[in-house]
Amino acid sequence: MRSHYSYDTTESTRLAFEWMGASAKTFWSFPYFGFSSSFIPKTFSSWGKVVERSFSRIVEKPDWNIHSIVSNHTEYLVTESVLLDRSFCKLKHFRVIDRTRIPQKVLIIAPMSGHYPTLLRKTVRSLLPDCEVYITEWKNARDIPVSEGKFDIEDFTEYLREFILFMGPDTHIISVCQPVPLTLAATAMIAEDEPEKQPKSMILFGGPVDPNAAPTEVTDFGNSVTMGQLEHLFIQNVGSGYNGVGRLVFPGIIQLSSFMSMNAHKHSLSFMNQILNIARGEASDHDRHNDFYDEYLAVMDLTAEFYLSTVQRIFKSREIAKNCFTVKGRRVDLGKISKTAVKIVEGENDDISAPGQCSVALKLLTGLPEDKKASHVEPKAGHYGIFSGKVWLNNIRPLVLDFMRKN
Repeated sequence: MRSHYSYDTTESTRLAFEWMGASAKTFWSFPYFGFSSSFIPKTFSSWGKVVERSFSRIVEKPDWNIHSIVSNHTEYLVTESVLLDRSFCKLKHFRVIDRTRIPQKVLIIAPMSGHYPTLLRKTVRSLLPDCEVYITEWKNARDIPVSEGKFDIEDFTEYLREFILFMGPDTHIISVCQPVPLTLAATAMIAEDEPEKQPKSMILFGGPVDPNAAPTEVTDFGNSVTMGQLEHLFIQNVGSGYNGVGRLVFPGIIQLSSFMSMNAHKHSLSFMNQILNIARGEASDHDRHNDFYDEYLAVMDLTAEFYLSTVQRIFKSREIAKNCFTVKGRRVDLGKISKTAVKIVEGENDDISAPGQCSVALKLLTGLPEDKKASHVEPKAGHYGIFSGKVWLNNIRPLVLDFMRKN
């Protein structure tokens, strides 16, 4: 029987590092050291500031902080409202107050892969001037009582099906990374049962439809370990202090560690430069480093059954790639999608879901006319670049909006 020991130990370690950072920042900021010409006090104080901020962010859910937008030279206030509230997810609407309602209705399917949906904050903000924007806001598994039951990829697919039907057939879907194959499955179920309710379009960003189409470190790891090893090494019981105490989860901090290890040198250099920038007085509270890592370091736990079923059925068995995925014993046929225009967006330098993994979806959509299929590979773009940052704003966003208008 599992205990809470591993989870509580990890949390205690995180708190210890946060405390060390706070202590170093406070001690080396003592006014006495201001009389010294040595660079050492400032360096240690800066180290403490960076460490404290980094380890405190891991357990904090970031706010959306989208309070207003500018559209047609007019500033509008933005409010958040929850349209559906389910045990593991909320369907949220960003309402632009006093603006004439825009016909382009967009549902963003946010990934449930360790980070909060706020990772897509800039994506949401950039779409608001041209669209009515809705998003799936997945909940942290550590905060969900065991009494709410399990949540695996079949449940995830059922949630997507419910949300898409709720939104209506005049909706455009944007699915980012992890949920791409399950977004296809949910849409295929709708297409078979109620073909007239298929959404207008789907834009799929760098998702693992067929992980073997273009192997990466992520796929290599998934194929090199057994399910038993994954469960033994990574699955833990939520510890005391959270509503989900006792729930089996894949802790977000483990996912964060694996992602950071893929670019360990780059992250180490970034933190070292930030420490030096603070010591030299060249950093600010909302500089580029803090804006990125405040979001990147904030992680959420996944239910154990969701994580394990994703690895087994999407990566190992490749059920979506083989078009043999089932939900509650029912086979889902991607060939049933017949009306929803589909565009694939991939990044040339994506090291998480490499080009080819997502575009294979177009071959599986045998019931969709060729003139409703499109794909784009963005040169030199990495995984996050295809849906956030300058590349998204200047290159990809216009393509996405144009695709939605045409469909």
